Amino acid sequence: MFCGSFYVVGLKWIHVAMASRKTSHQNRDSGDKYSVLLPTYNERENLPLIVWLLVKYFAESGYNYEVIVIDDGSPDGTLEVAEQLQKIYGEDKILLRPRVKKLGLGTAYIHGMKHATGNFIIIMDADLSHHPKFIPEFIEKQKEGNYDLVSGTRYRGGGGVYGWDLRRKLISRGANFLTQVLLRPGASDLTGSFRLYKKKVLESLVEQCVSKGYVFQMEMIVRARQLNYTVGEVPISFVDRVYGESKLGGNEIVSFVKGLLTLFATT
Repeated sequence: MFCGSFYVVGLKWIHVAMASRKTSHQNRDSGDKYSVLLPTYNERENLPLIVWLLVKYFAESGYNYEVIVIDDGSPDGTLEVAEQLQKIYGEDKILLRPRVKKLGLGTAYIHGMKHATGNFIIIMDADLSHHPKFIPEFIEKQKEGNYDLVSGTRYRGGGGVYGWDLRRKLISRGANFLTQVLLRPGASDLTGSFRLYKKKVLESLVEQCVSKGYVFQMEMIVRARQLNYTVGEVPISFVDRVYGESKLGGNEIVSFVKGLLTLFATT
């Protein structure tokens, strides 16, 4: 239980040291701002590290940003850790928008977007599976083609998955293969959840989507294709969570299959 607090104390001193140094990039003049949405549930140990990494890579790249933590009533004290992080990094950089209980991933994004002041939205997992070091690549890719959304891919270029057992890899590969065959989405990784959106595009897609849970991410790409939004991809390394337990279980797999068949029948 004390692990999260230990990290927070250590990160406070690291933040002071970082603040005393000038980064190699000054704040960029583009006027763009990136709002990172972090839905959390029982991420007490992971949250301090992911926030520190976000601050580090945004500071080094010079892009304007904010991190919005949407905690769904975590019983492990995630919100208390987030409050400490807000004191370290400032209320302008760390915004806390908690909810009383778990209400679903899609509604978490809607809730976060209501409070986002950026014109771009980044969604990612808070469990360290998605490394913030890829975010500058996402931003550069978006600017390169003025893409409506940029998705991290584990299945193209130098992308990959680390830390999964054979069963988990087979489930992921199988799910992605089925979606490619049935939906032909024009993107290589539909089940991933590390993406950058133009805010207006994300708002439009969320209005169209009806799925919940893991199917939500897949439907977002399918709806983007329907609406003729452009999609760029950046290869990423996905690393299994270090702390906590995976939230993927039998119920989620069944829901995924049902959702896939529904999308196949309606799109």
